[in-house]
Amino acid sequence: MEALFYIVPMIMIAGALFFLYKALGRTRQVSAAWNSGITAEGRCLRAYTRTSGGGGDTSVSTTLHHVYEFSTRDGRAFRFDEGGGPATIIEGDIVTVYYTPDRPEGATALTPRRGRLAAGTGCLVAFFALFITFCVGFMVVAHAIFSEADGLMP
Repeated sequence: MEALFYIVPMIMIAGALFFLYKALGRTRQVSAAWNSGITAEGRCLRAYTRTSGGGGDTSVSTTLHHVYEFSTRDGRAFRFDEGGGPATIIEGDIVTVYYTPDRPEGATALTPRRGRLAAGTGCLVAFFALFITFCVGFMVVAHAIFSEADGLMP
């Protein structure tokens, strides 16, 4: 039973670290695409929304996604799906796509906003740091309680 108070927080920490790794990776991709200075004309092929949450008593969140297609300077065609784009872009619109020549699959059609990207990433890192700190604190308190209980047992 005691192991449950260590295993569950460790799994939660591992999950938090995984999601943090993925988020930081996407932040690096977007930043590299903006910094590369290489752009292409792309076209919005599809716009759709993705909802998450259960409804009823829980909140539902909706994210707008776009599917874009563009060709690199060497003529290779790429498609990518990106969430969080502007609602003013609809199917058929022409957009500017930012990409790096070595990783065009990590392209973005988001307008460069380095401050917003940094602030969003900073908030995400702070949230996960707080979450991990809470999990570690929980394990420390659980350890102290179980150690004290073992000392009281005859």
